[in-house]
Amino acid sequence: MLDRTALSTLELDASATTEDAQYFEYTSSANPIGAKLISRIPYRSFPASLYNSGPTRVVPLDLSAELGCESPATGPGLSANFVRVLTGEKVALKPNATSMVFYVIEGSGIASQGKSAFQFGKGDFFTFPGGESMTLTAESTARLYYVNDAPLLTYLGASVQTPRFKPTHYPAARAEEELKKVSSAAGASQRNRVSILLGNANFPQTRTVTHVLWAMFGVVAAKTIQKPHRHQSIALDFISDCKPGCYTLVGTELDENGNILNPQRVDWEPGMVFVTPPGYWHAHFNESDENGYLIPIQDAGLQTYLRALDIRFAH
Repeated sequence: MLDRTALSTLELDASATTEDAQYFEYTSSANPIGAKLISRIPYRSFPASLYNSGPTRVVPLDLSAELGCESPATGPGLSANFVRVLTGEKVALKPNATSMVFYVIEGSGIASQGKSAFQFGKGDFFTFPGGESMTLTAESTARLYYVNDAPLLTYLGASVQTPRFKPTHYPAARAEEELKKVSSAAGASQRNRVSILLGNANFPQTRTVTHVLWAMFGVVAAKTIQKPHRHQSIALDFISDCKPGCYTLVGTELDENGNILNPQRVDWEPGMVFVTPPGYWHAHFNESDENGYLIPIQDAGLQTYLRALDIRFAH
């Protein structure tokens, strides 16, 4: 039964509840990228010179103006950053994010959050949940690559209530050992990618480093090509080491031989980051005499859980 007494205390204002309502014809509005209502994710590279020298600081790799995001963002749901911490100094981070993923480019120190703390060194990976401040304290000048999913939470108008995982450390020696096992296995040279995915025991369905983020540690052997593949997650690719002659080709279509048509070429340099937009084919080339190493961090944990990653490999 309608409670007239309760309704009598409300001020009914039909115009206030309908003023934001809109209606669109389906075929002209179902593809807002094609209709240029929303921007495509741009190609972009960020050089190591952004953080190789200078004071302690966080350097956002910010494309928010191009993406129409409200806060610093490298992709619609991800923010990549370089972090530089001088010896004896510290940086505190508290993004409104579910996940923070770090790779140590150089140096050593202590990473801490609440009652959790551990030492880190060159080549280590580690993760922290968001919602609580964490601190990086440098024992020797440290440079790190750092990605979080704060832009996703900003878009959703959400905040972290419950951490989904605890701080997790992936020491360099173990990660390198696991990559060597994969790269030396029979048939490795025939694989589309020679790499390992970092996982977390809390996410057995997605096998990803957090429930939102995916972190890959990969090698492109000397004088080899890794054929094109694509997926619907953006990739923020960090180059940890390489010699001249390593590069990536990126494009939207393949020819009849499985090669990328009219590609964008990204020449690798140690310490750089480049953006691979979602849905774009990309292939890696190493024309040098030494291995090249890359670390893509993506929102593929979320995409995998949504059954929307749609990863495909060229034949």
